[in-house]
Amino acid sequence: MGIDEKELKIQEKIHKKSKKEGLTLLHYLLAAAVLTACLLLCICLGSVNITPKDVFAVLKGVFTGTYTGGATTQSLLLWVRIPRVLCVAMTGAALSLCGSAMQGLLRNPLADGSTLGVSSAASLGASLAIAFSIQIPFLPIAGSMLTAILFSFGSLIFLLSLANKLDHSLATNTIILLGIVLSMFCSSLINLVIAFAGEKVRSIVFWTMGSLADSSYANAAILFGTLLICGGCLLLFSKELNAFAIGEDNARHVGVPVRRMKLLILILCSVLIGICVSIGGSIGFVGLIIPHITRMITGPNHKRLLPASLFFGSCFLLLADLVCRTILKPKELPIGVVTSIVGAFVFVFIFYSTRKGR
Repeated sequence: MGIDEKELKIQEKIHKKSKKEGLTLLHYLLAAAVLTACLLLCICLGSVNITPKDVFAVLKGVFTGTYTGGATTQSLLLWVRIPRVLCVAMTGAALSLCGSAMQGLLRNPLADGSTLGVSSAASLGASLAIAFSIQIPFLPIAGSMLTAILFSFGSLIFLLSLANKLDHSLATNTIILLGIVLSMFCSSLINLVIAFAGEKVRSIVFWTMGSLADSSYANAAILFGTLLICGGCLLLFSKELNAFAIGEDNARHVGVPVRRMKLLILILCSVLIGICVSIGGSIGFVGLIIPHITRMITGPNHKRLLPASLFFGSCFLLLADLVCRTILKPKELPIGVVTSIVGAFVFVFIFYSTRKGR
């Protein structure tokens, strides 16, 4: 079957968009400066405020061994505040990056990490580990993390296997519908686990609402390694995502191996989401609204959209976590509650503005 004139024009448009330069050095320097400011703000503020001078003094003392300040301030910064802020920043970046990739791949503005049901499956695994006190001996990470990762991988394998049986081409609509069904099924099982969890109900409910309060440097190292490998691969696939955003048939016509590339991107996103959920719980709306906001600023070209999503997602979750820690201090809100409230209002505003503009 030949390609009509309209499809040829679309393909030419894809190539022109893909050839455009991504973000400039000035953009990266500006983003780095803003992100550094957000990191410093979140490190200084909290249930106990710490001045920037004390922060720099503690950091200098770590490298030189000359810190003479209070041990409480040093312990709070090094073992509570800094690892938490690092984990929050990388979690926001990962979730936002996955949302941008998923929306481009599936050509669905409502797509994010939860579209495949991976988030719900990972939450189910962690809930089971908490309810039944599953522990992995001789390992530095908790059993809930391992079970969440295993369940996220298992859900992806199940989803793709079932989609392959129903539709060998792995059509977008098939994957989305099966992902929604899987997500609802996992949510029902989580409620069933909560019903029989006994005294563990509070821990499970708080975890499913999302929290990075107990983050450690081990968590930060896992997030950094996963984001470096999986996120780096997603950034390299910006040209292919540009082609997918216009249509699978057109992507196939310009030489993109549609089936293989779709599987690879889905796997990379699932790995990132599984790690994030296993560490911080279920944090909603980050992968949904941040790509929309970023796209309004940078345009649809994934060479600009994907790296910008990393920055905006990181800053958004840092500020959301700061609100969680300070708005009712010394009490703390689950971060998933704040992101859901803010995300709902922002999404309605974006939807209204888009429709009104049309």
